[in-house]
Amino acid sequence: MEVKVNGPGNGDCSSRLVDGPTNPMVTPLLTDLYQFTMAYAYWKAGKQNERAVFDLYFRKSPFGGEYTVFAGLEECIRLIANFKFTEEEISFIKKSLPSSCEDAFYKYLREIDCSDVEVYAISEGSVVFPKVPLVRVEGPVAVVQLLETPFVNLINYASLVATNAARHRFVAGKSKLLLEFGLRRAQGPDGGISASKYCYLGGFDATSNVAAGRLFGIPLRGTHSHAFVSSYMSPDEIKDKSLRSSDGSRTCEDFLSAAQMWLNKIQWLPSLHGIFGETNQSELAAFTSYALAFPSDFLALVDTYDVIRSGIPNFCAVAMALHDLGYQAKGIRLDSGDLAYLSREARKFFMTIEKEFGVPGFQNINITASNDLNEETLDALNKQGHEVDAFGIGTYLVTCFTQAALGCVFKLVEINNQPRIKLSEDVSKVSIPCKKRTFRLYGKEGYPLVDIMTGENEPPPQVGERILCRHPFNESKRAYVVPQQVEELLKCYWSGKSGKTAECLPALKHIRSRCIKQLENMRRDHMRKLNPTPYKVSVSAKLYDFIHFLWLNEAPVGELQ
Repeated sequence: MEVKVNGPGNGDCSSRLVDGPTNPMVTPLLTDLYQFTMAYAYWKAGKQNERAVFDLYFRKSPFGGEYTVFAGLEECIRLIANFKFTEEEISFIKKSLPSSCEDAFYKYLREIDCSDVEVYAISEGSVVFPKVPLVRVEGPVAVVQLLETPFVNLINYASLVATNAARHRFVAGKSKLLLEFGLRRAQGPDGGISASKYCYLGGFDATSNVAAGRLFGIPLRGTHSHAFVSSYMSPDEIKDKSLRSSDGSRTCEDFLSAAQMWLNKIQWLPSLHGIFGETNQSELAAFTSYALAFPSDFLALVDTYDVIRSGIPNFCAVAMALHDLGYQAKGIRLDSGDLAYLSREARKFFMTIEKEFGVPGFQNINITASNDLNEETLDALNKQGHEVDAFGIGTYLVTCFTQAALGCVFKLVEINNQPRIKLSEDVSKVSIPCKKRTFRLYGKEGYPLVDIMTGENEPPPQVGERILCRHPFNESKRAYVVPQQVEELLKCYWSGKSGKTAECLPALKHIRSRCIKQLENMRRDHMRKLNPTPYKVSVSAKLYDFIHFLWLNEAPVGELQ
């Protein structure tokens, strides 16, 4: 997509050229039809340039948890930086709207861009909570209305899958390698690319998705499938059996024979007597062939036939033959069976090889597990005790199997400097009016205690000041907080032509680092899977009073007869 920009500001990153969206399908047409019908109605009424403020937020954290990871902001900025209708798009809109729409409206659409729009947002990768605005968009009401659907679309799944990844990381622990293997099960190409990007942001270490690796610089991992192993039927299929040593000083002319020799040695070890007999020789041939292709990166899938009686012994034989030539095997992958038991047995086998043959470090060979893993299976493995070093997780991760959507909403909170409120019989759907500032208050131990929203012109909370924090709608829920640190959450990421300094968009690796750091700084009871402690989101006393004043002012008064 062509790189362009509209609406430069004064800051170092305000006047930069911003690349177009990663996905070329993200254009001004990626919106709902009613955004165009509203835009026409605004234009017809002469309201299209009225200054409006919208908040994008969600009402409930996903997966039964109490936190969410905010993601997708960069793609939103990429969209508005390149927001311009083409003639072909204008022509399609004209065909899609009623013929009664005036031609002058399409001239208006040709001229609009986002130069008069401002975007304020919480930093991508932050831990966020319900009701708190993730993004505040200010600008001409018709233009901002056209941004609603794409913004919600770009943030909804990104935040959902990043949160899912963070939850898997929390259960697995810091020391485990987490690999995203979800491309083949994802909802289409865009779902697969997005999942790889935002799972990495949420704390995963690598992906199998080559396209995502190229686009985003995510480390790639992958070895071979069962098909590779079962494609071999005999050792005779290996034609070139020679392998040079790692230092290049010598050549083993028959690496297959070397592996078979080591398999014979392992079979006769008294400490392994009775564990296995004859292994599957076609599997040994497949492992040997793969080691010949990748002697420095040999990692074998060991469950094609039988993990204990064939896969692990064959792997160890090839690994020892590699060791003789100065190479170190990378590890094994388990893709079926009782992963806790098999990983423990594999580790015992490796420990025996190290002890019997004096190979330092062999007992620490990496064990990777896959096979439809999710939060529950990771938790169960932890409780059973296992020796897995890395987890390859796909379907349940990228499809967000336990929750289909985050449920982001985009609500008008102010127009022409007049606060607006959306009412509902369901209190959770009542919006919080007016342009707001949001602060995170930290306690003595350095943990976040509460997020508080204030009116735009209220004095900000200060360190050491006793602050009354109120639940937005429940008058009995209130508490005083004396913060030891105060952090303002909303920052300007697109300044339009306002002249304000805009934040730079950080690289993905920096967003990921921010996410990991924020998650580590959360209290454990907010993070736990079972009965997590709710995180408090509040409003200032002044904003609380105003919410309820406006509520009473806008709600119709009933009449009894």
